[in-house]
Parts: sequence; structure tokens; C-alpha cells
Amino acid sequence: MELLRFFTAGNVDDGKSTLIGRLLFDSNSISTDIIDTLTKQSKAKAENADIDLALLTDGLRAEREQGITIDVAYKYFVTDKRKYIIADTPGHAQYTRNMFTGASNTDLAIILIDARNGITDQTKRHSIISSILGIPHVLICINKMDLKNYDQAVFESIRKDYLAFAQPLGLKKISFIPVSALTGENVVNKSDNFSWYTEETLFDFLENVEIPQEEANNETRFQVQYVIRPQTQELHDYRGYAGALLSGKIQKGDKVRVFPIDALTTVEKIEKFESEVESAEAGEPIILHLSDDLDISRGSTFVLDNELPETANEIDATICWMDNKPFQKGQKLLFQQNSFRAKAAIKSIEGKIDIHTLDSTEETDEIHLNEFCKVNIKTAELVCFDSYAKNRKTGAFILINENTNNTVAAGVIN
Repeated sequence: MELLRFFTAGNVDDGKSTLIGRLLFDSNSISTDIIDTLTKQSKAKAENADIDLALLTDGLRAEREQGITIDVAYKYFVTDKRKYIIADTPGHAQYTRNMFTGASNTDLAIILIDARNGITDQTKRHSIISSILGIPHVLICINKMDLKNYDQAVFESIRKDYLAFAQPLGLKKISFIPVSALTGENVVNKSDNFSWYTEETLFDFLENVEIPQEEANNETRFQVQYVIRPQTQELHDYRGYAGALLSGKIQKGDKVRVFPIDALTTVEKIEKFESEVESAEAGEPIILHLSDDLDISRGSTFVLDNELPETANEIDATICWMDNKPFQKGQKLLFQQNSFRAKAAIKSIEGKIDIHTLDSTEETDEIHLNEFCKVNIKTAELVCFDSYAKNRKTGAFILINENTNNTVAAGVIN
């Protein structure tokens, strides 16, 4: 069954949590015990209150009391056609890092716009982050249309304004749906109030939107998570390299080149779920056996000999700073790309990105929480990578403070 990952973003009070709650409720994706719990929680606020669907994605009790969603709230649901993972990201500007995290591995961005307010700075911020992350499809949900009397002219005006703003961003696909999350109109069920809108509801859109098969179509990339050496009497000579195939396909007999040692060898055997198989595809957990005994460790990367990646110990990238403490020049960092880890330092900060205009400032020495910067990173070991635009699996990374082990930044390779 296909899996669609998507995230929701928008201003505070644009109705993100209510939209997801309505989607789950009207598509019968909530169990009766959860509905009973929501009913009790809602009635605790007011005796005759309807179910507060936003409670489905609100996180901790303290967050609810503050009236904001601080972290990324994940929800999972299944229909007859697809499985879904939803990331409900915060609306406040100061939680940009949370949105960057929630959006980094998704196929679709749902950006809410309040029909009363139109495009805001947060709309621009979320759209630019979607552009930086190369999200394959952006859906603009124009919410609270009931408060604008379902006026088609309001919808068309916002649609025109957004397309004009988004034109230089290079977003791959953009769609628009008018909805009312509170009343449920056009979320799962169509409404006579939207007689002028003849396209899909949000639910139908999610069921039918094309899921990009980037991982399978990309060049073959495998990274070792664990070297298996039982060294028992029965498996004295066993040496297997375990990990998930990041992208592409691999077959028994393939010629592969191993980085960072840059050695050529042959795939002798492929194991999957304790059985030997002839081939494997992207996303599958496998154990590879090679014809040569090489110096391979956790983080080593296997590629087909005719599909070579880039290798370097200096990388140009775009990062989002996630640490409460600002970047300090000379700070000791660890560069982590999947299971590969190497000592690193930010050699230069080429400029900060204006999150509203996508313009870049001049070179600087400072990075603060939630800021986006173009940087040059120097690593102690050779890194095997692809640009993020080419392969999202090998083009993404995090930076870790070597002293505290805190993740201080996430980035994409330019």
C-alpha cells in the first residue's frame, strides 16, 4: 500500500489542527474510544460544546493551555487506498526549526491561508522553506471560506496573489482548494456552498495525488549501518553489511564502488529477512555480502560503478540553525549524513537567506536560532553525496555539537 507523507503549516489560528481533525473525523479514521475522550474534553470547556477536533493534534496539556502547538505533532491513518503520515507543524515564526524538521521528508506541503487575511509573512516563510526542501507538491488550502460567504472572488484573488509571489520560488506543483475546516465543507464532503468549485475535495486530492517515486528512480545508494561479524563456529567467515537501500536498485553480481576508501568490488550475495534474494529496491532493509574483504565500517557508502556520486571534504550547503545558542566561529561540529559521521567545521557563512524574499545577505560570522544560511562546511573525512535536488536521501544532513551532542543545525547540500 502506498504511503503519503505530508505536513500542514500556516499562521497561528489558521485552523491547521482543526483541518486535520476534521479530515480524520469525517473520513472515519478515529476510533470510538478516542471520539469519547474528545467529547468529554470538549464538554469540560462548555456543556453544550461540539467536539473540538483540534484536540486530535494538540500535543501536551501545557501546550493546549497556552493555545499553541509547540512541537511537531504526528498523526497516522489508513484508508482503503493509502497510508498517511501527517506532520502538524507550529505556526509561530520562532518555531521555524520545527517546521523544517517536520517538512524534511514529506511528499506534500499543505499551507493554510485564512480567507479573511490572504497571504501573510508566514505564508511566504512556509513556501520558501518548501522551496528550499524541494517539496514535490504544494497544496494551498484557503480556509474559513464560510466567514467570507463562500465568495469565489476571494478565492480567485488569493490564488492569483499566491501564484505571483511563488513564481520565482521554483515550486514544482501548486494546487488550490477552498475549504471550511470548522464546518467540514470541502474537506471530505462536498458542499452546495461551493457550487462554483468543481474539483476534488481535500480528501479526494490526498487519495489521488501522485506520489513521486524519487528513491526508486534515483541512482543506487547504500550506506552501512552495521557490520555483522558473528564469529561463531557456524558462521566463522560471515561478514555482512546491513542497512536500508537509500535509493535505486541493487542486484547480485553488480559491480559496486565503496566510499570513502574508493575500492571496486562485486555484490556476492543479498539477504533480506533472513533469506537470500537476487535484488533489492529503495527503502528495503538488506544485508550485502561482497566478493572482497575490504576495510568497511559504519557509514561507508556503496554505489554502482557507473553511477558515481560526488565526493569532497568541502561542501556548499543551506542550513537552518536549530540551537538556542548562536553559532560561534571555530565551533567543533560533527557532520552526520544518515549513518555516516565525521568531524566538521563551518568554514564560512556565505550569507543569510531572507525568509520573506529568498534574497541572500552578505558574508557574516553569525547564525542565530531559526535563521537560514548558505555555508561552506569542511569535514575531516571525505563525504560521498549528491545534491539535495538530485537525491534527498544523500543530500540531507545534520550538524551536531561535538561537546554537548546536541543537534544544532539541519541542512541540504546545494
